This record gives sequence, structure tokens and C-alpha cells, in this order.
Amino acid sequence: MQISEAESLVMQVLWQRSPRYAEEVIAQLREEQDWQEPTIKTLLNRLLNKGAIHAEKHSRRYSYSAVLKREEWVTTESKSLLNRIFDGRVAPLVAHFSEKGKLSKKDIAELKKLIEGFDNE
Repeated sequence: MQISEAESLVMQVLWQRSPRYAEEVIAQLREEQDWQEPTIKTLLNRLLNKGAIHAEKHSRRYSYSAVLKREEWVTTESKSLLNRIFDGRVAPLVAHFSEKGKLSKKDIAELKKLIEGFDNE
């Protein structure tokens, strides 16, 4: 399932806590993104149409819940990035961030630990 960057911001709100009433989603995104209510409602409807979220009517209000799991989305997005930019390979990605000085000492330690884990398998 492909979701846009703007839609992913709506999903982040629902991944934090679901279900949420529309007015809760709108209030949070208005504060964080300075978006107007119609924009947020449009994004909610797009996500509904894609099956990424579920809506339930409560009298005159709707609550929304995430159907798409964050982990599934992260996996899809990660694979897409690797395939589009790094020919599906992780090493060039890590090398790129290393060359640009974007890896902290903590990042390097975590990568070393991961690699050691692979070596022990």
C-alpha cells in the first residue's frame, strides 16, 4: 500500500493511539502541521479509500483506527528507498550516510553489534 508523505503524518497520529475521533486527529495535525480541517478530512478519506484506516460512526461523530501497521509501512518504504536509490543494497546506503557524517557513534556501535550478530549465526 502506497501512502503519501502527508498521509503518513495522519497515520503517525493514529499509530500513536487508536481509535481517535476526527476532531482529535484534526486538533493534533492543526497544531503540528498548521493544516486546515478540510485538508485533514481529505487525507482521512484518502486513507479510508486505500484501506489504511477504518472509520466507525458514533452518533454524529467518526472515530478512526489504523489498519495498516506501522511496521508494514516501514518495511515497504525501506525496501522502496533501497531499490530506487541503492539498487536494493544496504551497504551503499550505510556508506552514503558514513561519508556524509550522518552516523553517530551510537549508530556505529549498533551497526557493529548487528554485524557481529550476523557473523555468529
